[in-house]
Parts: sequence; structure tokens; C-alpha cells
Amino acid sequence: MTRRAPLPGAAELFRPTTPPTSDTPRPRVDRGGSPRQKHDTKITVYVSDEELLALEQARLSLRARHGLAVDRGRVVREAIAVLLADLEEYGEESMLVRRLRQESGQ
Repeated sequence: MTRRAPLPGAAELFRPTTPPTSDTPRPRVDRGGSPRQKHDTKITVYVSDEELLALEQARLSLRARHGLAVDRGRVVREAIAVLLADLEEYGEESMLVRRLRQESGQ
């Protein structure tokens, strides 16, 4: 018999405390990122310390505010899927084209 007091689980600690809001329009995304599974193909992407910190904060926010326990790879795969769907749907006016043009000074 253990004398350890029961502690709350992650679900109780990171549960949402405010109702979700959906007041911003979002593009339609038919393409989805692959779920957590064994992937046969790998790429290496180098990011800055700030980008890695922002990715980790997004992951923690997804868990704390939305109850979604996902790893960084899943967040990245979903972000890629959203960006590619936006490119496919909007082409020249897609977020990717606009940002890359802005970055290159075009």
C-alpha cells in the first residue's frame, strides 16, 4: 500500500479554461498533415533559437488551451499541409508566395 497522495493528470492540469472562439475566417484546408505514425522519409530543417522556442510555445498552447497533446513534428506537418493547401487554392495570392516575395524584395 502506498502513502502517496494522488496527483492530477495532465488533462486536469492543462484543461481549457475559456470557451474557444471562432471569429476569424480561415482558408479551407482539404489536405491534412499525417498523424503520429512511423514515417519512412525524413528531412532535416535548421531553425533559429527563436523559431524553436515559438514552435515549442505553440505546442504547449495547443495542449493547455485546446487539449491537444501533439509533438513538434505533428505541428510542423500540419503547418506544411495548411501552407500547401493555401498555395494550391490561391496560387499567386497564397500566403507562401506573398511571404517569399516579400523576403526576396520582389
